[in-house]
Amino acid sequence: MVDVTKNRKVKTDQLLRVDDHDFTMRPAFAGPAVPVGVDVQVESLDSISEVDMDFTMTLYLRHYWKDERLSFPSTTNKSMTFDGRLVKKIWVPDVFFVHSKRSFIHDTTTDNIMLRVYPDGHVLYSLRVTVTAACNMDFSRFPLDSQTCTLELESYAYTDEDLMLYWKSGNDSLSTDDKISLSQFLIQQFHTTSRLAFYSSTGWYNRLFINFTLRRHIFFFLLQTYFPATLMVMLSWVSFWIDRRAVPARVSLGITTVLTMSTIITGVNASMPRVSYIKAVDIYLWVSFVFVFLSVLEYAAVNYLTTVKDGKDRKLRESLPCSCGMSHTRTMMLDGTYSEADTNSLAGYTRAPNMAEDPPEKQERMVVHLSLDNEYTGPKKKRFKSFRIIQNTHAIDTLSRMIFPGAYIIFNLIYWCVYC
Repeated sequence: MVDVTKNRKVKTDQLLRVDDHDFTMRPAFAGPAVPVGVDVQVESLDSISEVDMDFTMTLYLRHYWKDERLSFPSTTNKSMTFDGRLVKKIWVPDVFFVHSKRSFIHDTTTDNIMLRVYPDGHVLYSLRVTVTAACNMDFSRFPLDSQTCTLELESYAYTDEDLMLYWKSGNDSLSTDDKISLSQFLIQQFHTTSRLAFYSSTGWYNRLFINFTLRRHIFFFLLQTYFPATLMVMLSWVSFWIDRRAVPARVSLGITTVLTMSTIITGVNASMPRVSYIKAVDIYLWVSFVFVFLSVLEYAAVNYLTTVKDGKDRKLRESLPCSCGMSHTRTMMLDGTYSEADTNSLAGYTRAPNMAEDPPEKQERMVVHLSLDNEYTGPKKKRFKSFRIIQNTHAIDTLSRMIFPGAYIIFNLIYWCVYC
């Protein structure tokens, strides 16, 4: 037989006898199912979108089948390669991407389609495709999560009785570029699976799956979310060391930390889908927000109790008898409106017996400590009972300095042990 592949005078249509057959019908029509092998080479994984819950992938999709209508005589057994123009004249598998949102065949500089026909009728059909497909993501452990996405291939018109779609070389049918990388994810594994898919109105179809697992990089979220939130919580503890009388300082510090935590929470949720369940980052941020908010409530409690205590002390001072003539009064302590140096300077001084009483406004600012006096004063030699007005102004703040950091450390230990 003459090798007509080297004869330039013979047209391709005449060589493959395209006009002699009806290529609207599949090979071996009304016979057994046509086996169509598939292999995929992933060129790039372009993007992963948490908001839209999809991914974009560029790949080379190759189909292998045999169509005896395309066989031709050849002594060298060499194949013939064609571009996309011949594809429109012959039968090709109608494979589509299940759950795809957008897809297109690259056309620069021409359509990225290749058709290779062998003398015995075997056909290789390859095309370069970019597809955006849905990926069902679970964000319950975000950002300490791993996501498994799937790209599904299936024949649109032919059931398993007409077309048998399978992976040509099993798991080796999927190959990837070693340079594939993503900014937020570490690509852990690519693998293939297949199964039958059933549609109630049309029947059973062969479906192929490209599965890949992605693990999220945590370092970005440590710098942008966890570390700032932790600093805000620690900053709210500074108010425990500020004097309770410094109302502007403690209130402004508390409001600043609360608003900053609200901004962090809003920024994280803006880049996430509106899911109806709690994410791991939500637990950390909202617990941190509660710690910051409790520090504000702590000062509100301190300020309220201080006000109540001052009112009780004022009434008690007004009900005390005159302390004139007491020779052994130890100290006269002033409350927070005076400094400790002024208070210490009054130690050891007593009032003169005939000294006039202090003005009422000064008496209200004084907290008198009457110590137990065993000596007799005056001709009647009466013994005075001891009166001591105790005002512990730092009790709640002192406890908060230990309870708040300790509870937050315990929370962090539990959180990272559970999610890491």
